[in-house]
Amino acid sequence: MKHILLKKLAAVVLCLAMLSNLVSCGKGTKEKEKNQIIVFNYGDYIERDVLEQFEAETGIKVIYEEFLTPEAMYTKYKNGTVKYDLICCSEYMLDKMIKDGEAREIDTSTMEHAKNIGDRFWQIARNFDTENKYIVPYFWGTVGILYNTSMVDFVPDSWNVLWDSRFKNNIIMQNSVRDSFIPPLVLDGQSINTTDEKVLRKALGRLQEQKELVQSYLVDEVRDDMANEQAALAVIYSGEASLAHEYNEDLEYVVPDEGSNLWMDSWIIPKNGSNYDGAVKFLDFLCREDIAQQNFEYVYYSTPNEAVLNNIDEEEKEEDSAIFPEEDVLGRCEIFTYLGTEAEELYNRLWKELKVY
Repeated sequence: MKHILLKKLAAVVLCLAMLSNLVSCGKGTKEKEKNQIIVFNYGDYIERDVLEQFEAETGIKVIYEEFLTPEAMYTKYKNGTVKYDLICCSEYMLDKMIKDGEAREIDTSTMEHAKNIGDRFWQIARNFDTENKYIVPYFWGTVGILYNTSMVDFVPDSWNVLWDSRFKNNIIMQNSVRDSFIPPLVLDGQSINTTDEKVLRKALGRLQEQKELVQSYLVDEVRDDMANEQAALAVIYSGEASLAHEYNEDLEYVVPDEGSNLWMDSWIIPKNGSNYDGAVKFLDFLCREDIAQQNFEYVYYSTPNEAVLNNIDEEEKEEDSAIFPEEDVLGRCEIFTYLGTEAEELYNRLWKELKVY
């Protein structure tokens, strides 16, 4: 009997020890979560010194991951293996996350430097965050054509140039479903947010006709390939076009007359993140004038930070129309919105048809 009681007592002691370890482990995990944030962003889309400076100033460690396309981001996010505290992505994917209840509201009133984001950019953001509750603008720009003036002896101010047989095997398209559908849709006078299958299939037909002229479908590599004169024409984001011009002065950028996409990459706090306060601190840090200036000079995309814009002289703005587009250019551009599950599946099916064509 004494032996049985001793065994029971030992079992109780063991259970208490295990519970103590679990509590300690839980405390350790929670403490660790308070001292780190996990950030998910496009590739090469932040100055790494900015991350180190944030860590030094706040004591919060930044675990940083990168993705290639919005679709790739969402797939990994929904996998749930990593609980991201902050995600930067394109407007239509953030629109999807907001509508699906995947985002937490951001109280920008607690952010000292959120006021540096210009009113016009908060207004643009209302296209996918109707009450400015869930996102903080990061960079913005347009989609257009980058061309090599030593290979193209005219200004390609129409998307039709991407179907010009003279440039066979000298055209680079975006390896992104929505971006690649921009040219055929606007050439037909259609919205880049259309969900009409008949319209989209006509656009697919145009892309299939074009495919024999296309050298490659790329994303981040577009800039480098064009700088190295691997192609004459490319569909590209305005910020990448400006950087490409720095590497090769023969490269110029144009937004075709038929219209294009005005995009805005922004930050969102996913609902499953572990460190909301740390995420807000990071966003406020990015909005701070000196940090935003440093980050702008590295990324060199159009910035919504008015404090930074006020430091740029008019001559520089006039010289770089890719980063500082004229109002008439913006007036013929449209912002992507999330089109719903059925339309998303339709676009993906059509994209697969194009790739296997």
